[in-house]
Amino acid sequence: MANISTIDLCKEHLFSTAEVMRQEKYTETQIARVLRLRDMYSWVLANPDAKDRQFIEEELARGYAAHRSQAYADLAVIKALMPLLTSASREFHRWRYNEMILETYQMAKKRKDTKTMERAATSYAKYNRVDVEDETALPYHLIVVQPFTATDDPTVLGIKPIPNRQKFVEDLLAKYRAESADIDDVEYELADLEEDELWAEYEEVKDDVSV
Repeated sequence: MANISTIDLCKEHLFSTAEVMRQEKYTETQIARVLRLRDMYSWVLANPDAKDRQFIEEELARGYAAHRSQAYADLAVIKALMPLLTSASREFHRWRYNEMILETYQMAKKRKDTKTMERAATSYAKYNRVDVEDETALPYHLIVVQPFTATDDPTVLGIKPIPNRQKFVEDLLAKYRAESADIDDVEYELADLEEDELWAEYEEVKDDVSV
């Protein structure tokens, strides 16, 4: 797992928890960078008009990068991920929503606010459809692949075959060769377009414009 590129790792685990990545045997350095890139990716989504310089300053201000070259490397990764993650943006917002609800629940729990805890738990359960039975997987393993066999027999298409086909072809060739026997081949000749006369008036106009 240690040899995976940062972009490939982010494509698979940008919205995964640190625990999930640890179960996949990724190093703490890899996990830390994914979490850093996730946070900066959410910042980019929240600030779509931000310039590269602002991204760099923001990452440095958050203490994520020790120097600008590291921040620019993170920016390059995020720019490479943006078109790939556009289709996954809905998943990002789902993840963000769950994070907000869980954070609300934890804050309410510290205050012993059971009403807010109950509303957060209800919202979490409803949004993630925990009350709905899991959909039954389609039995793809039971689907039999249609066998196909190559053939040159036209009867499988409902076409009546030509009897003695080879002789039929030879007779047609002989017939058309006989009909084309009086055709003469001619040499290719250049067409005389008399260009000097055809384009003379345009040459005069061109000369006038150039003057």
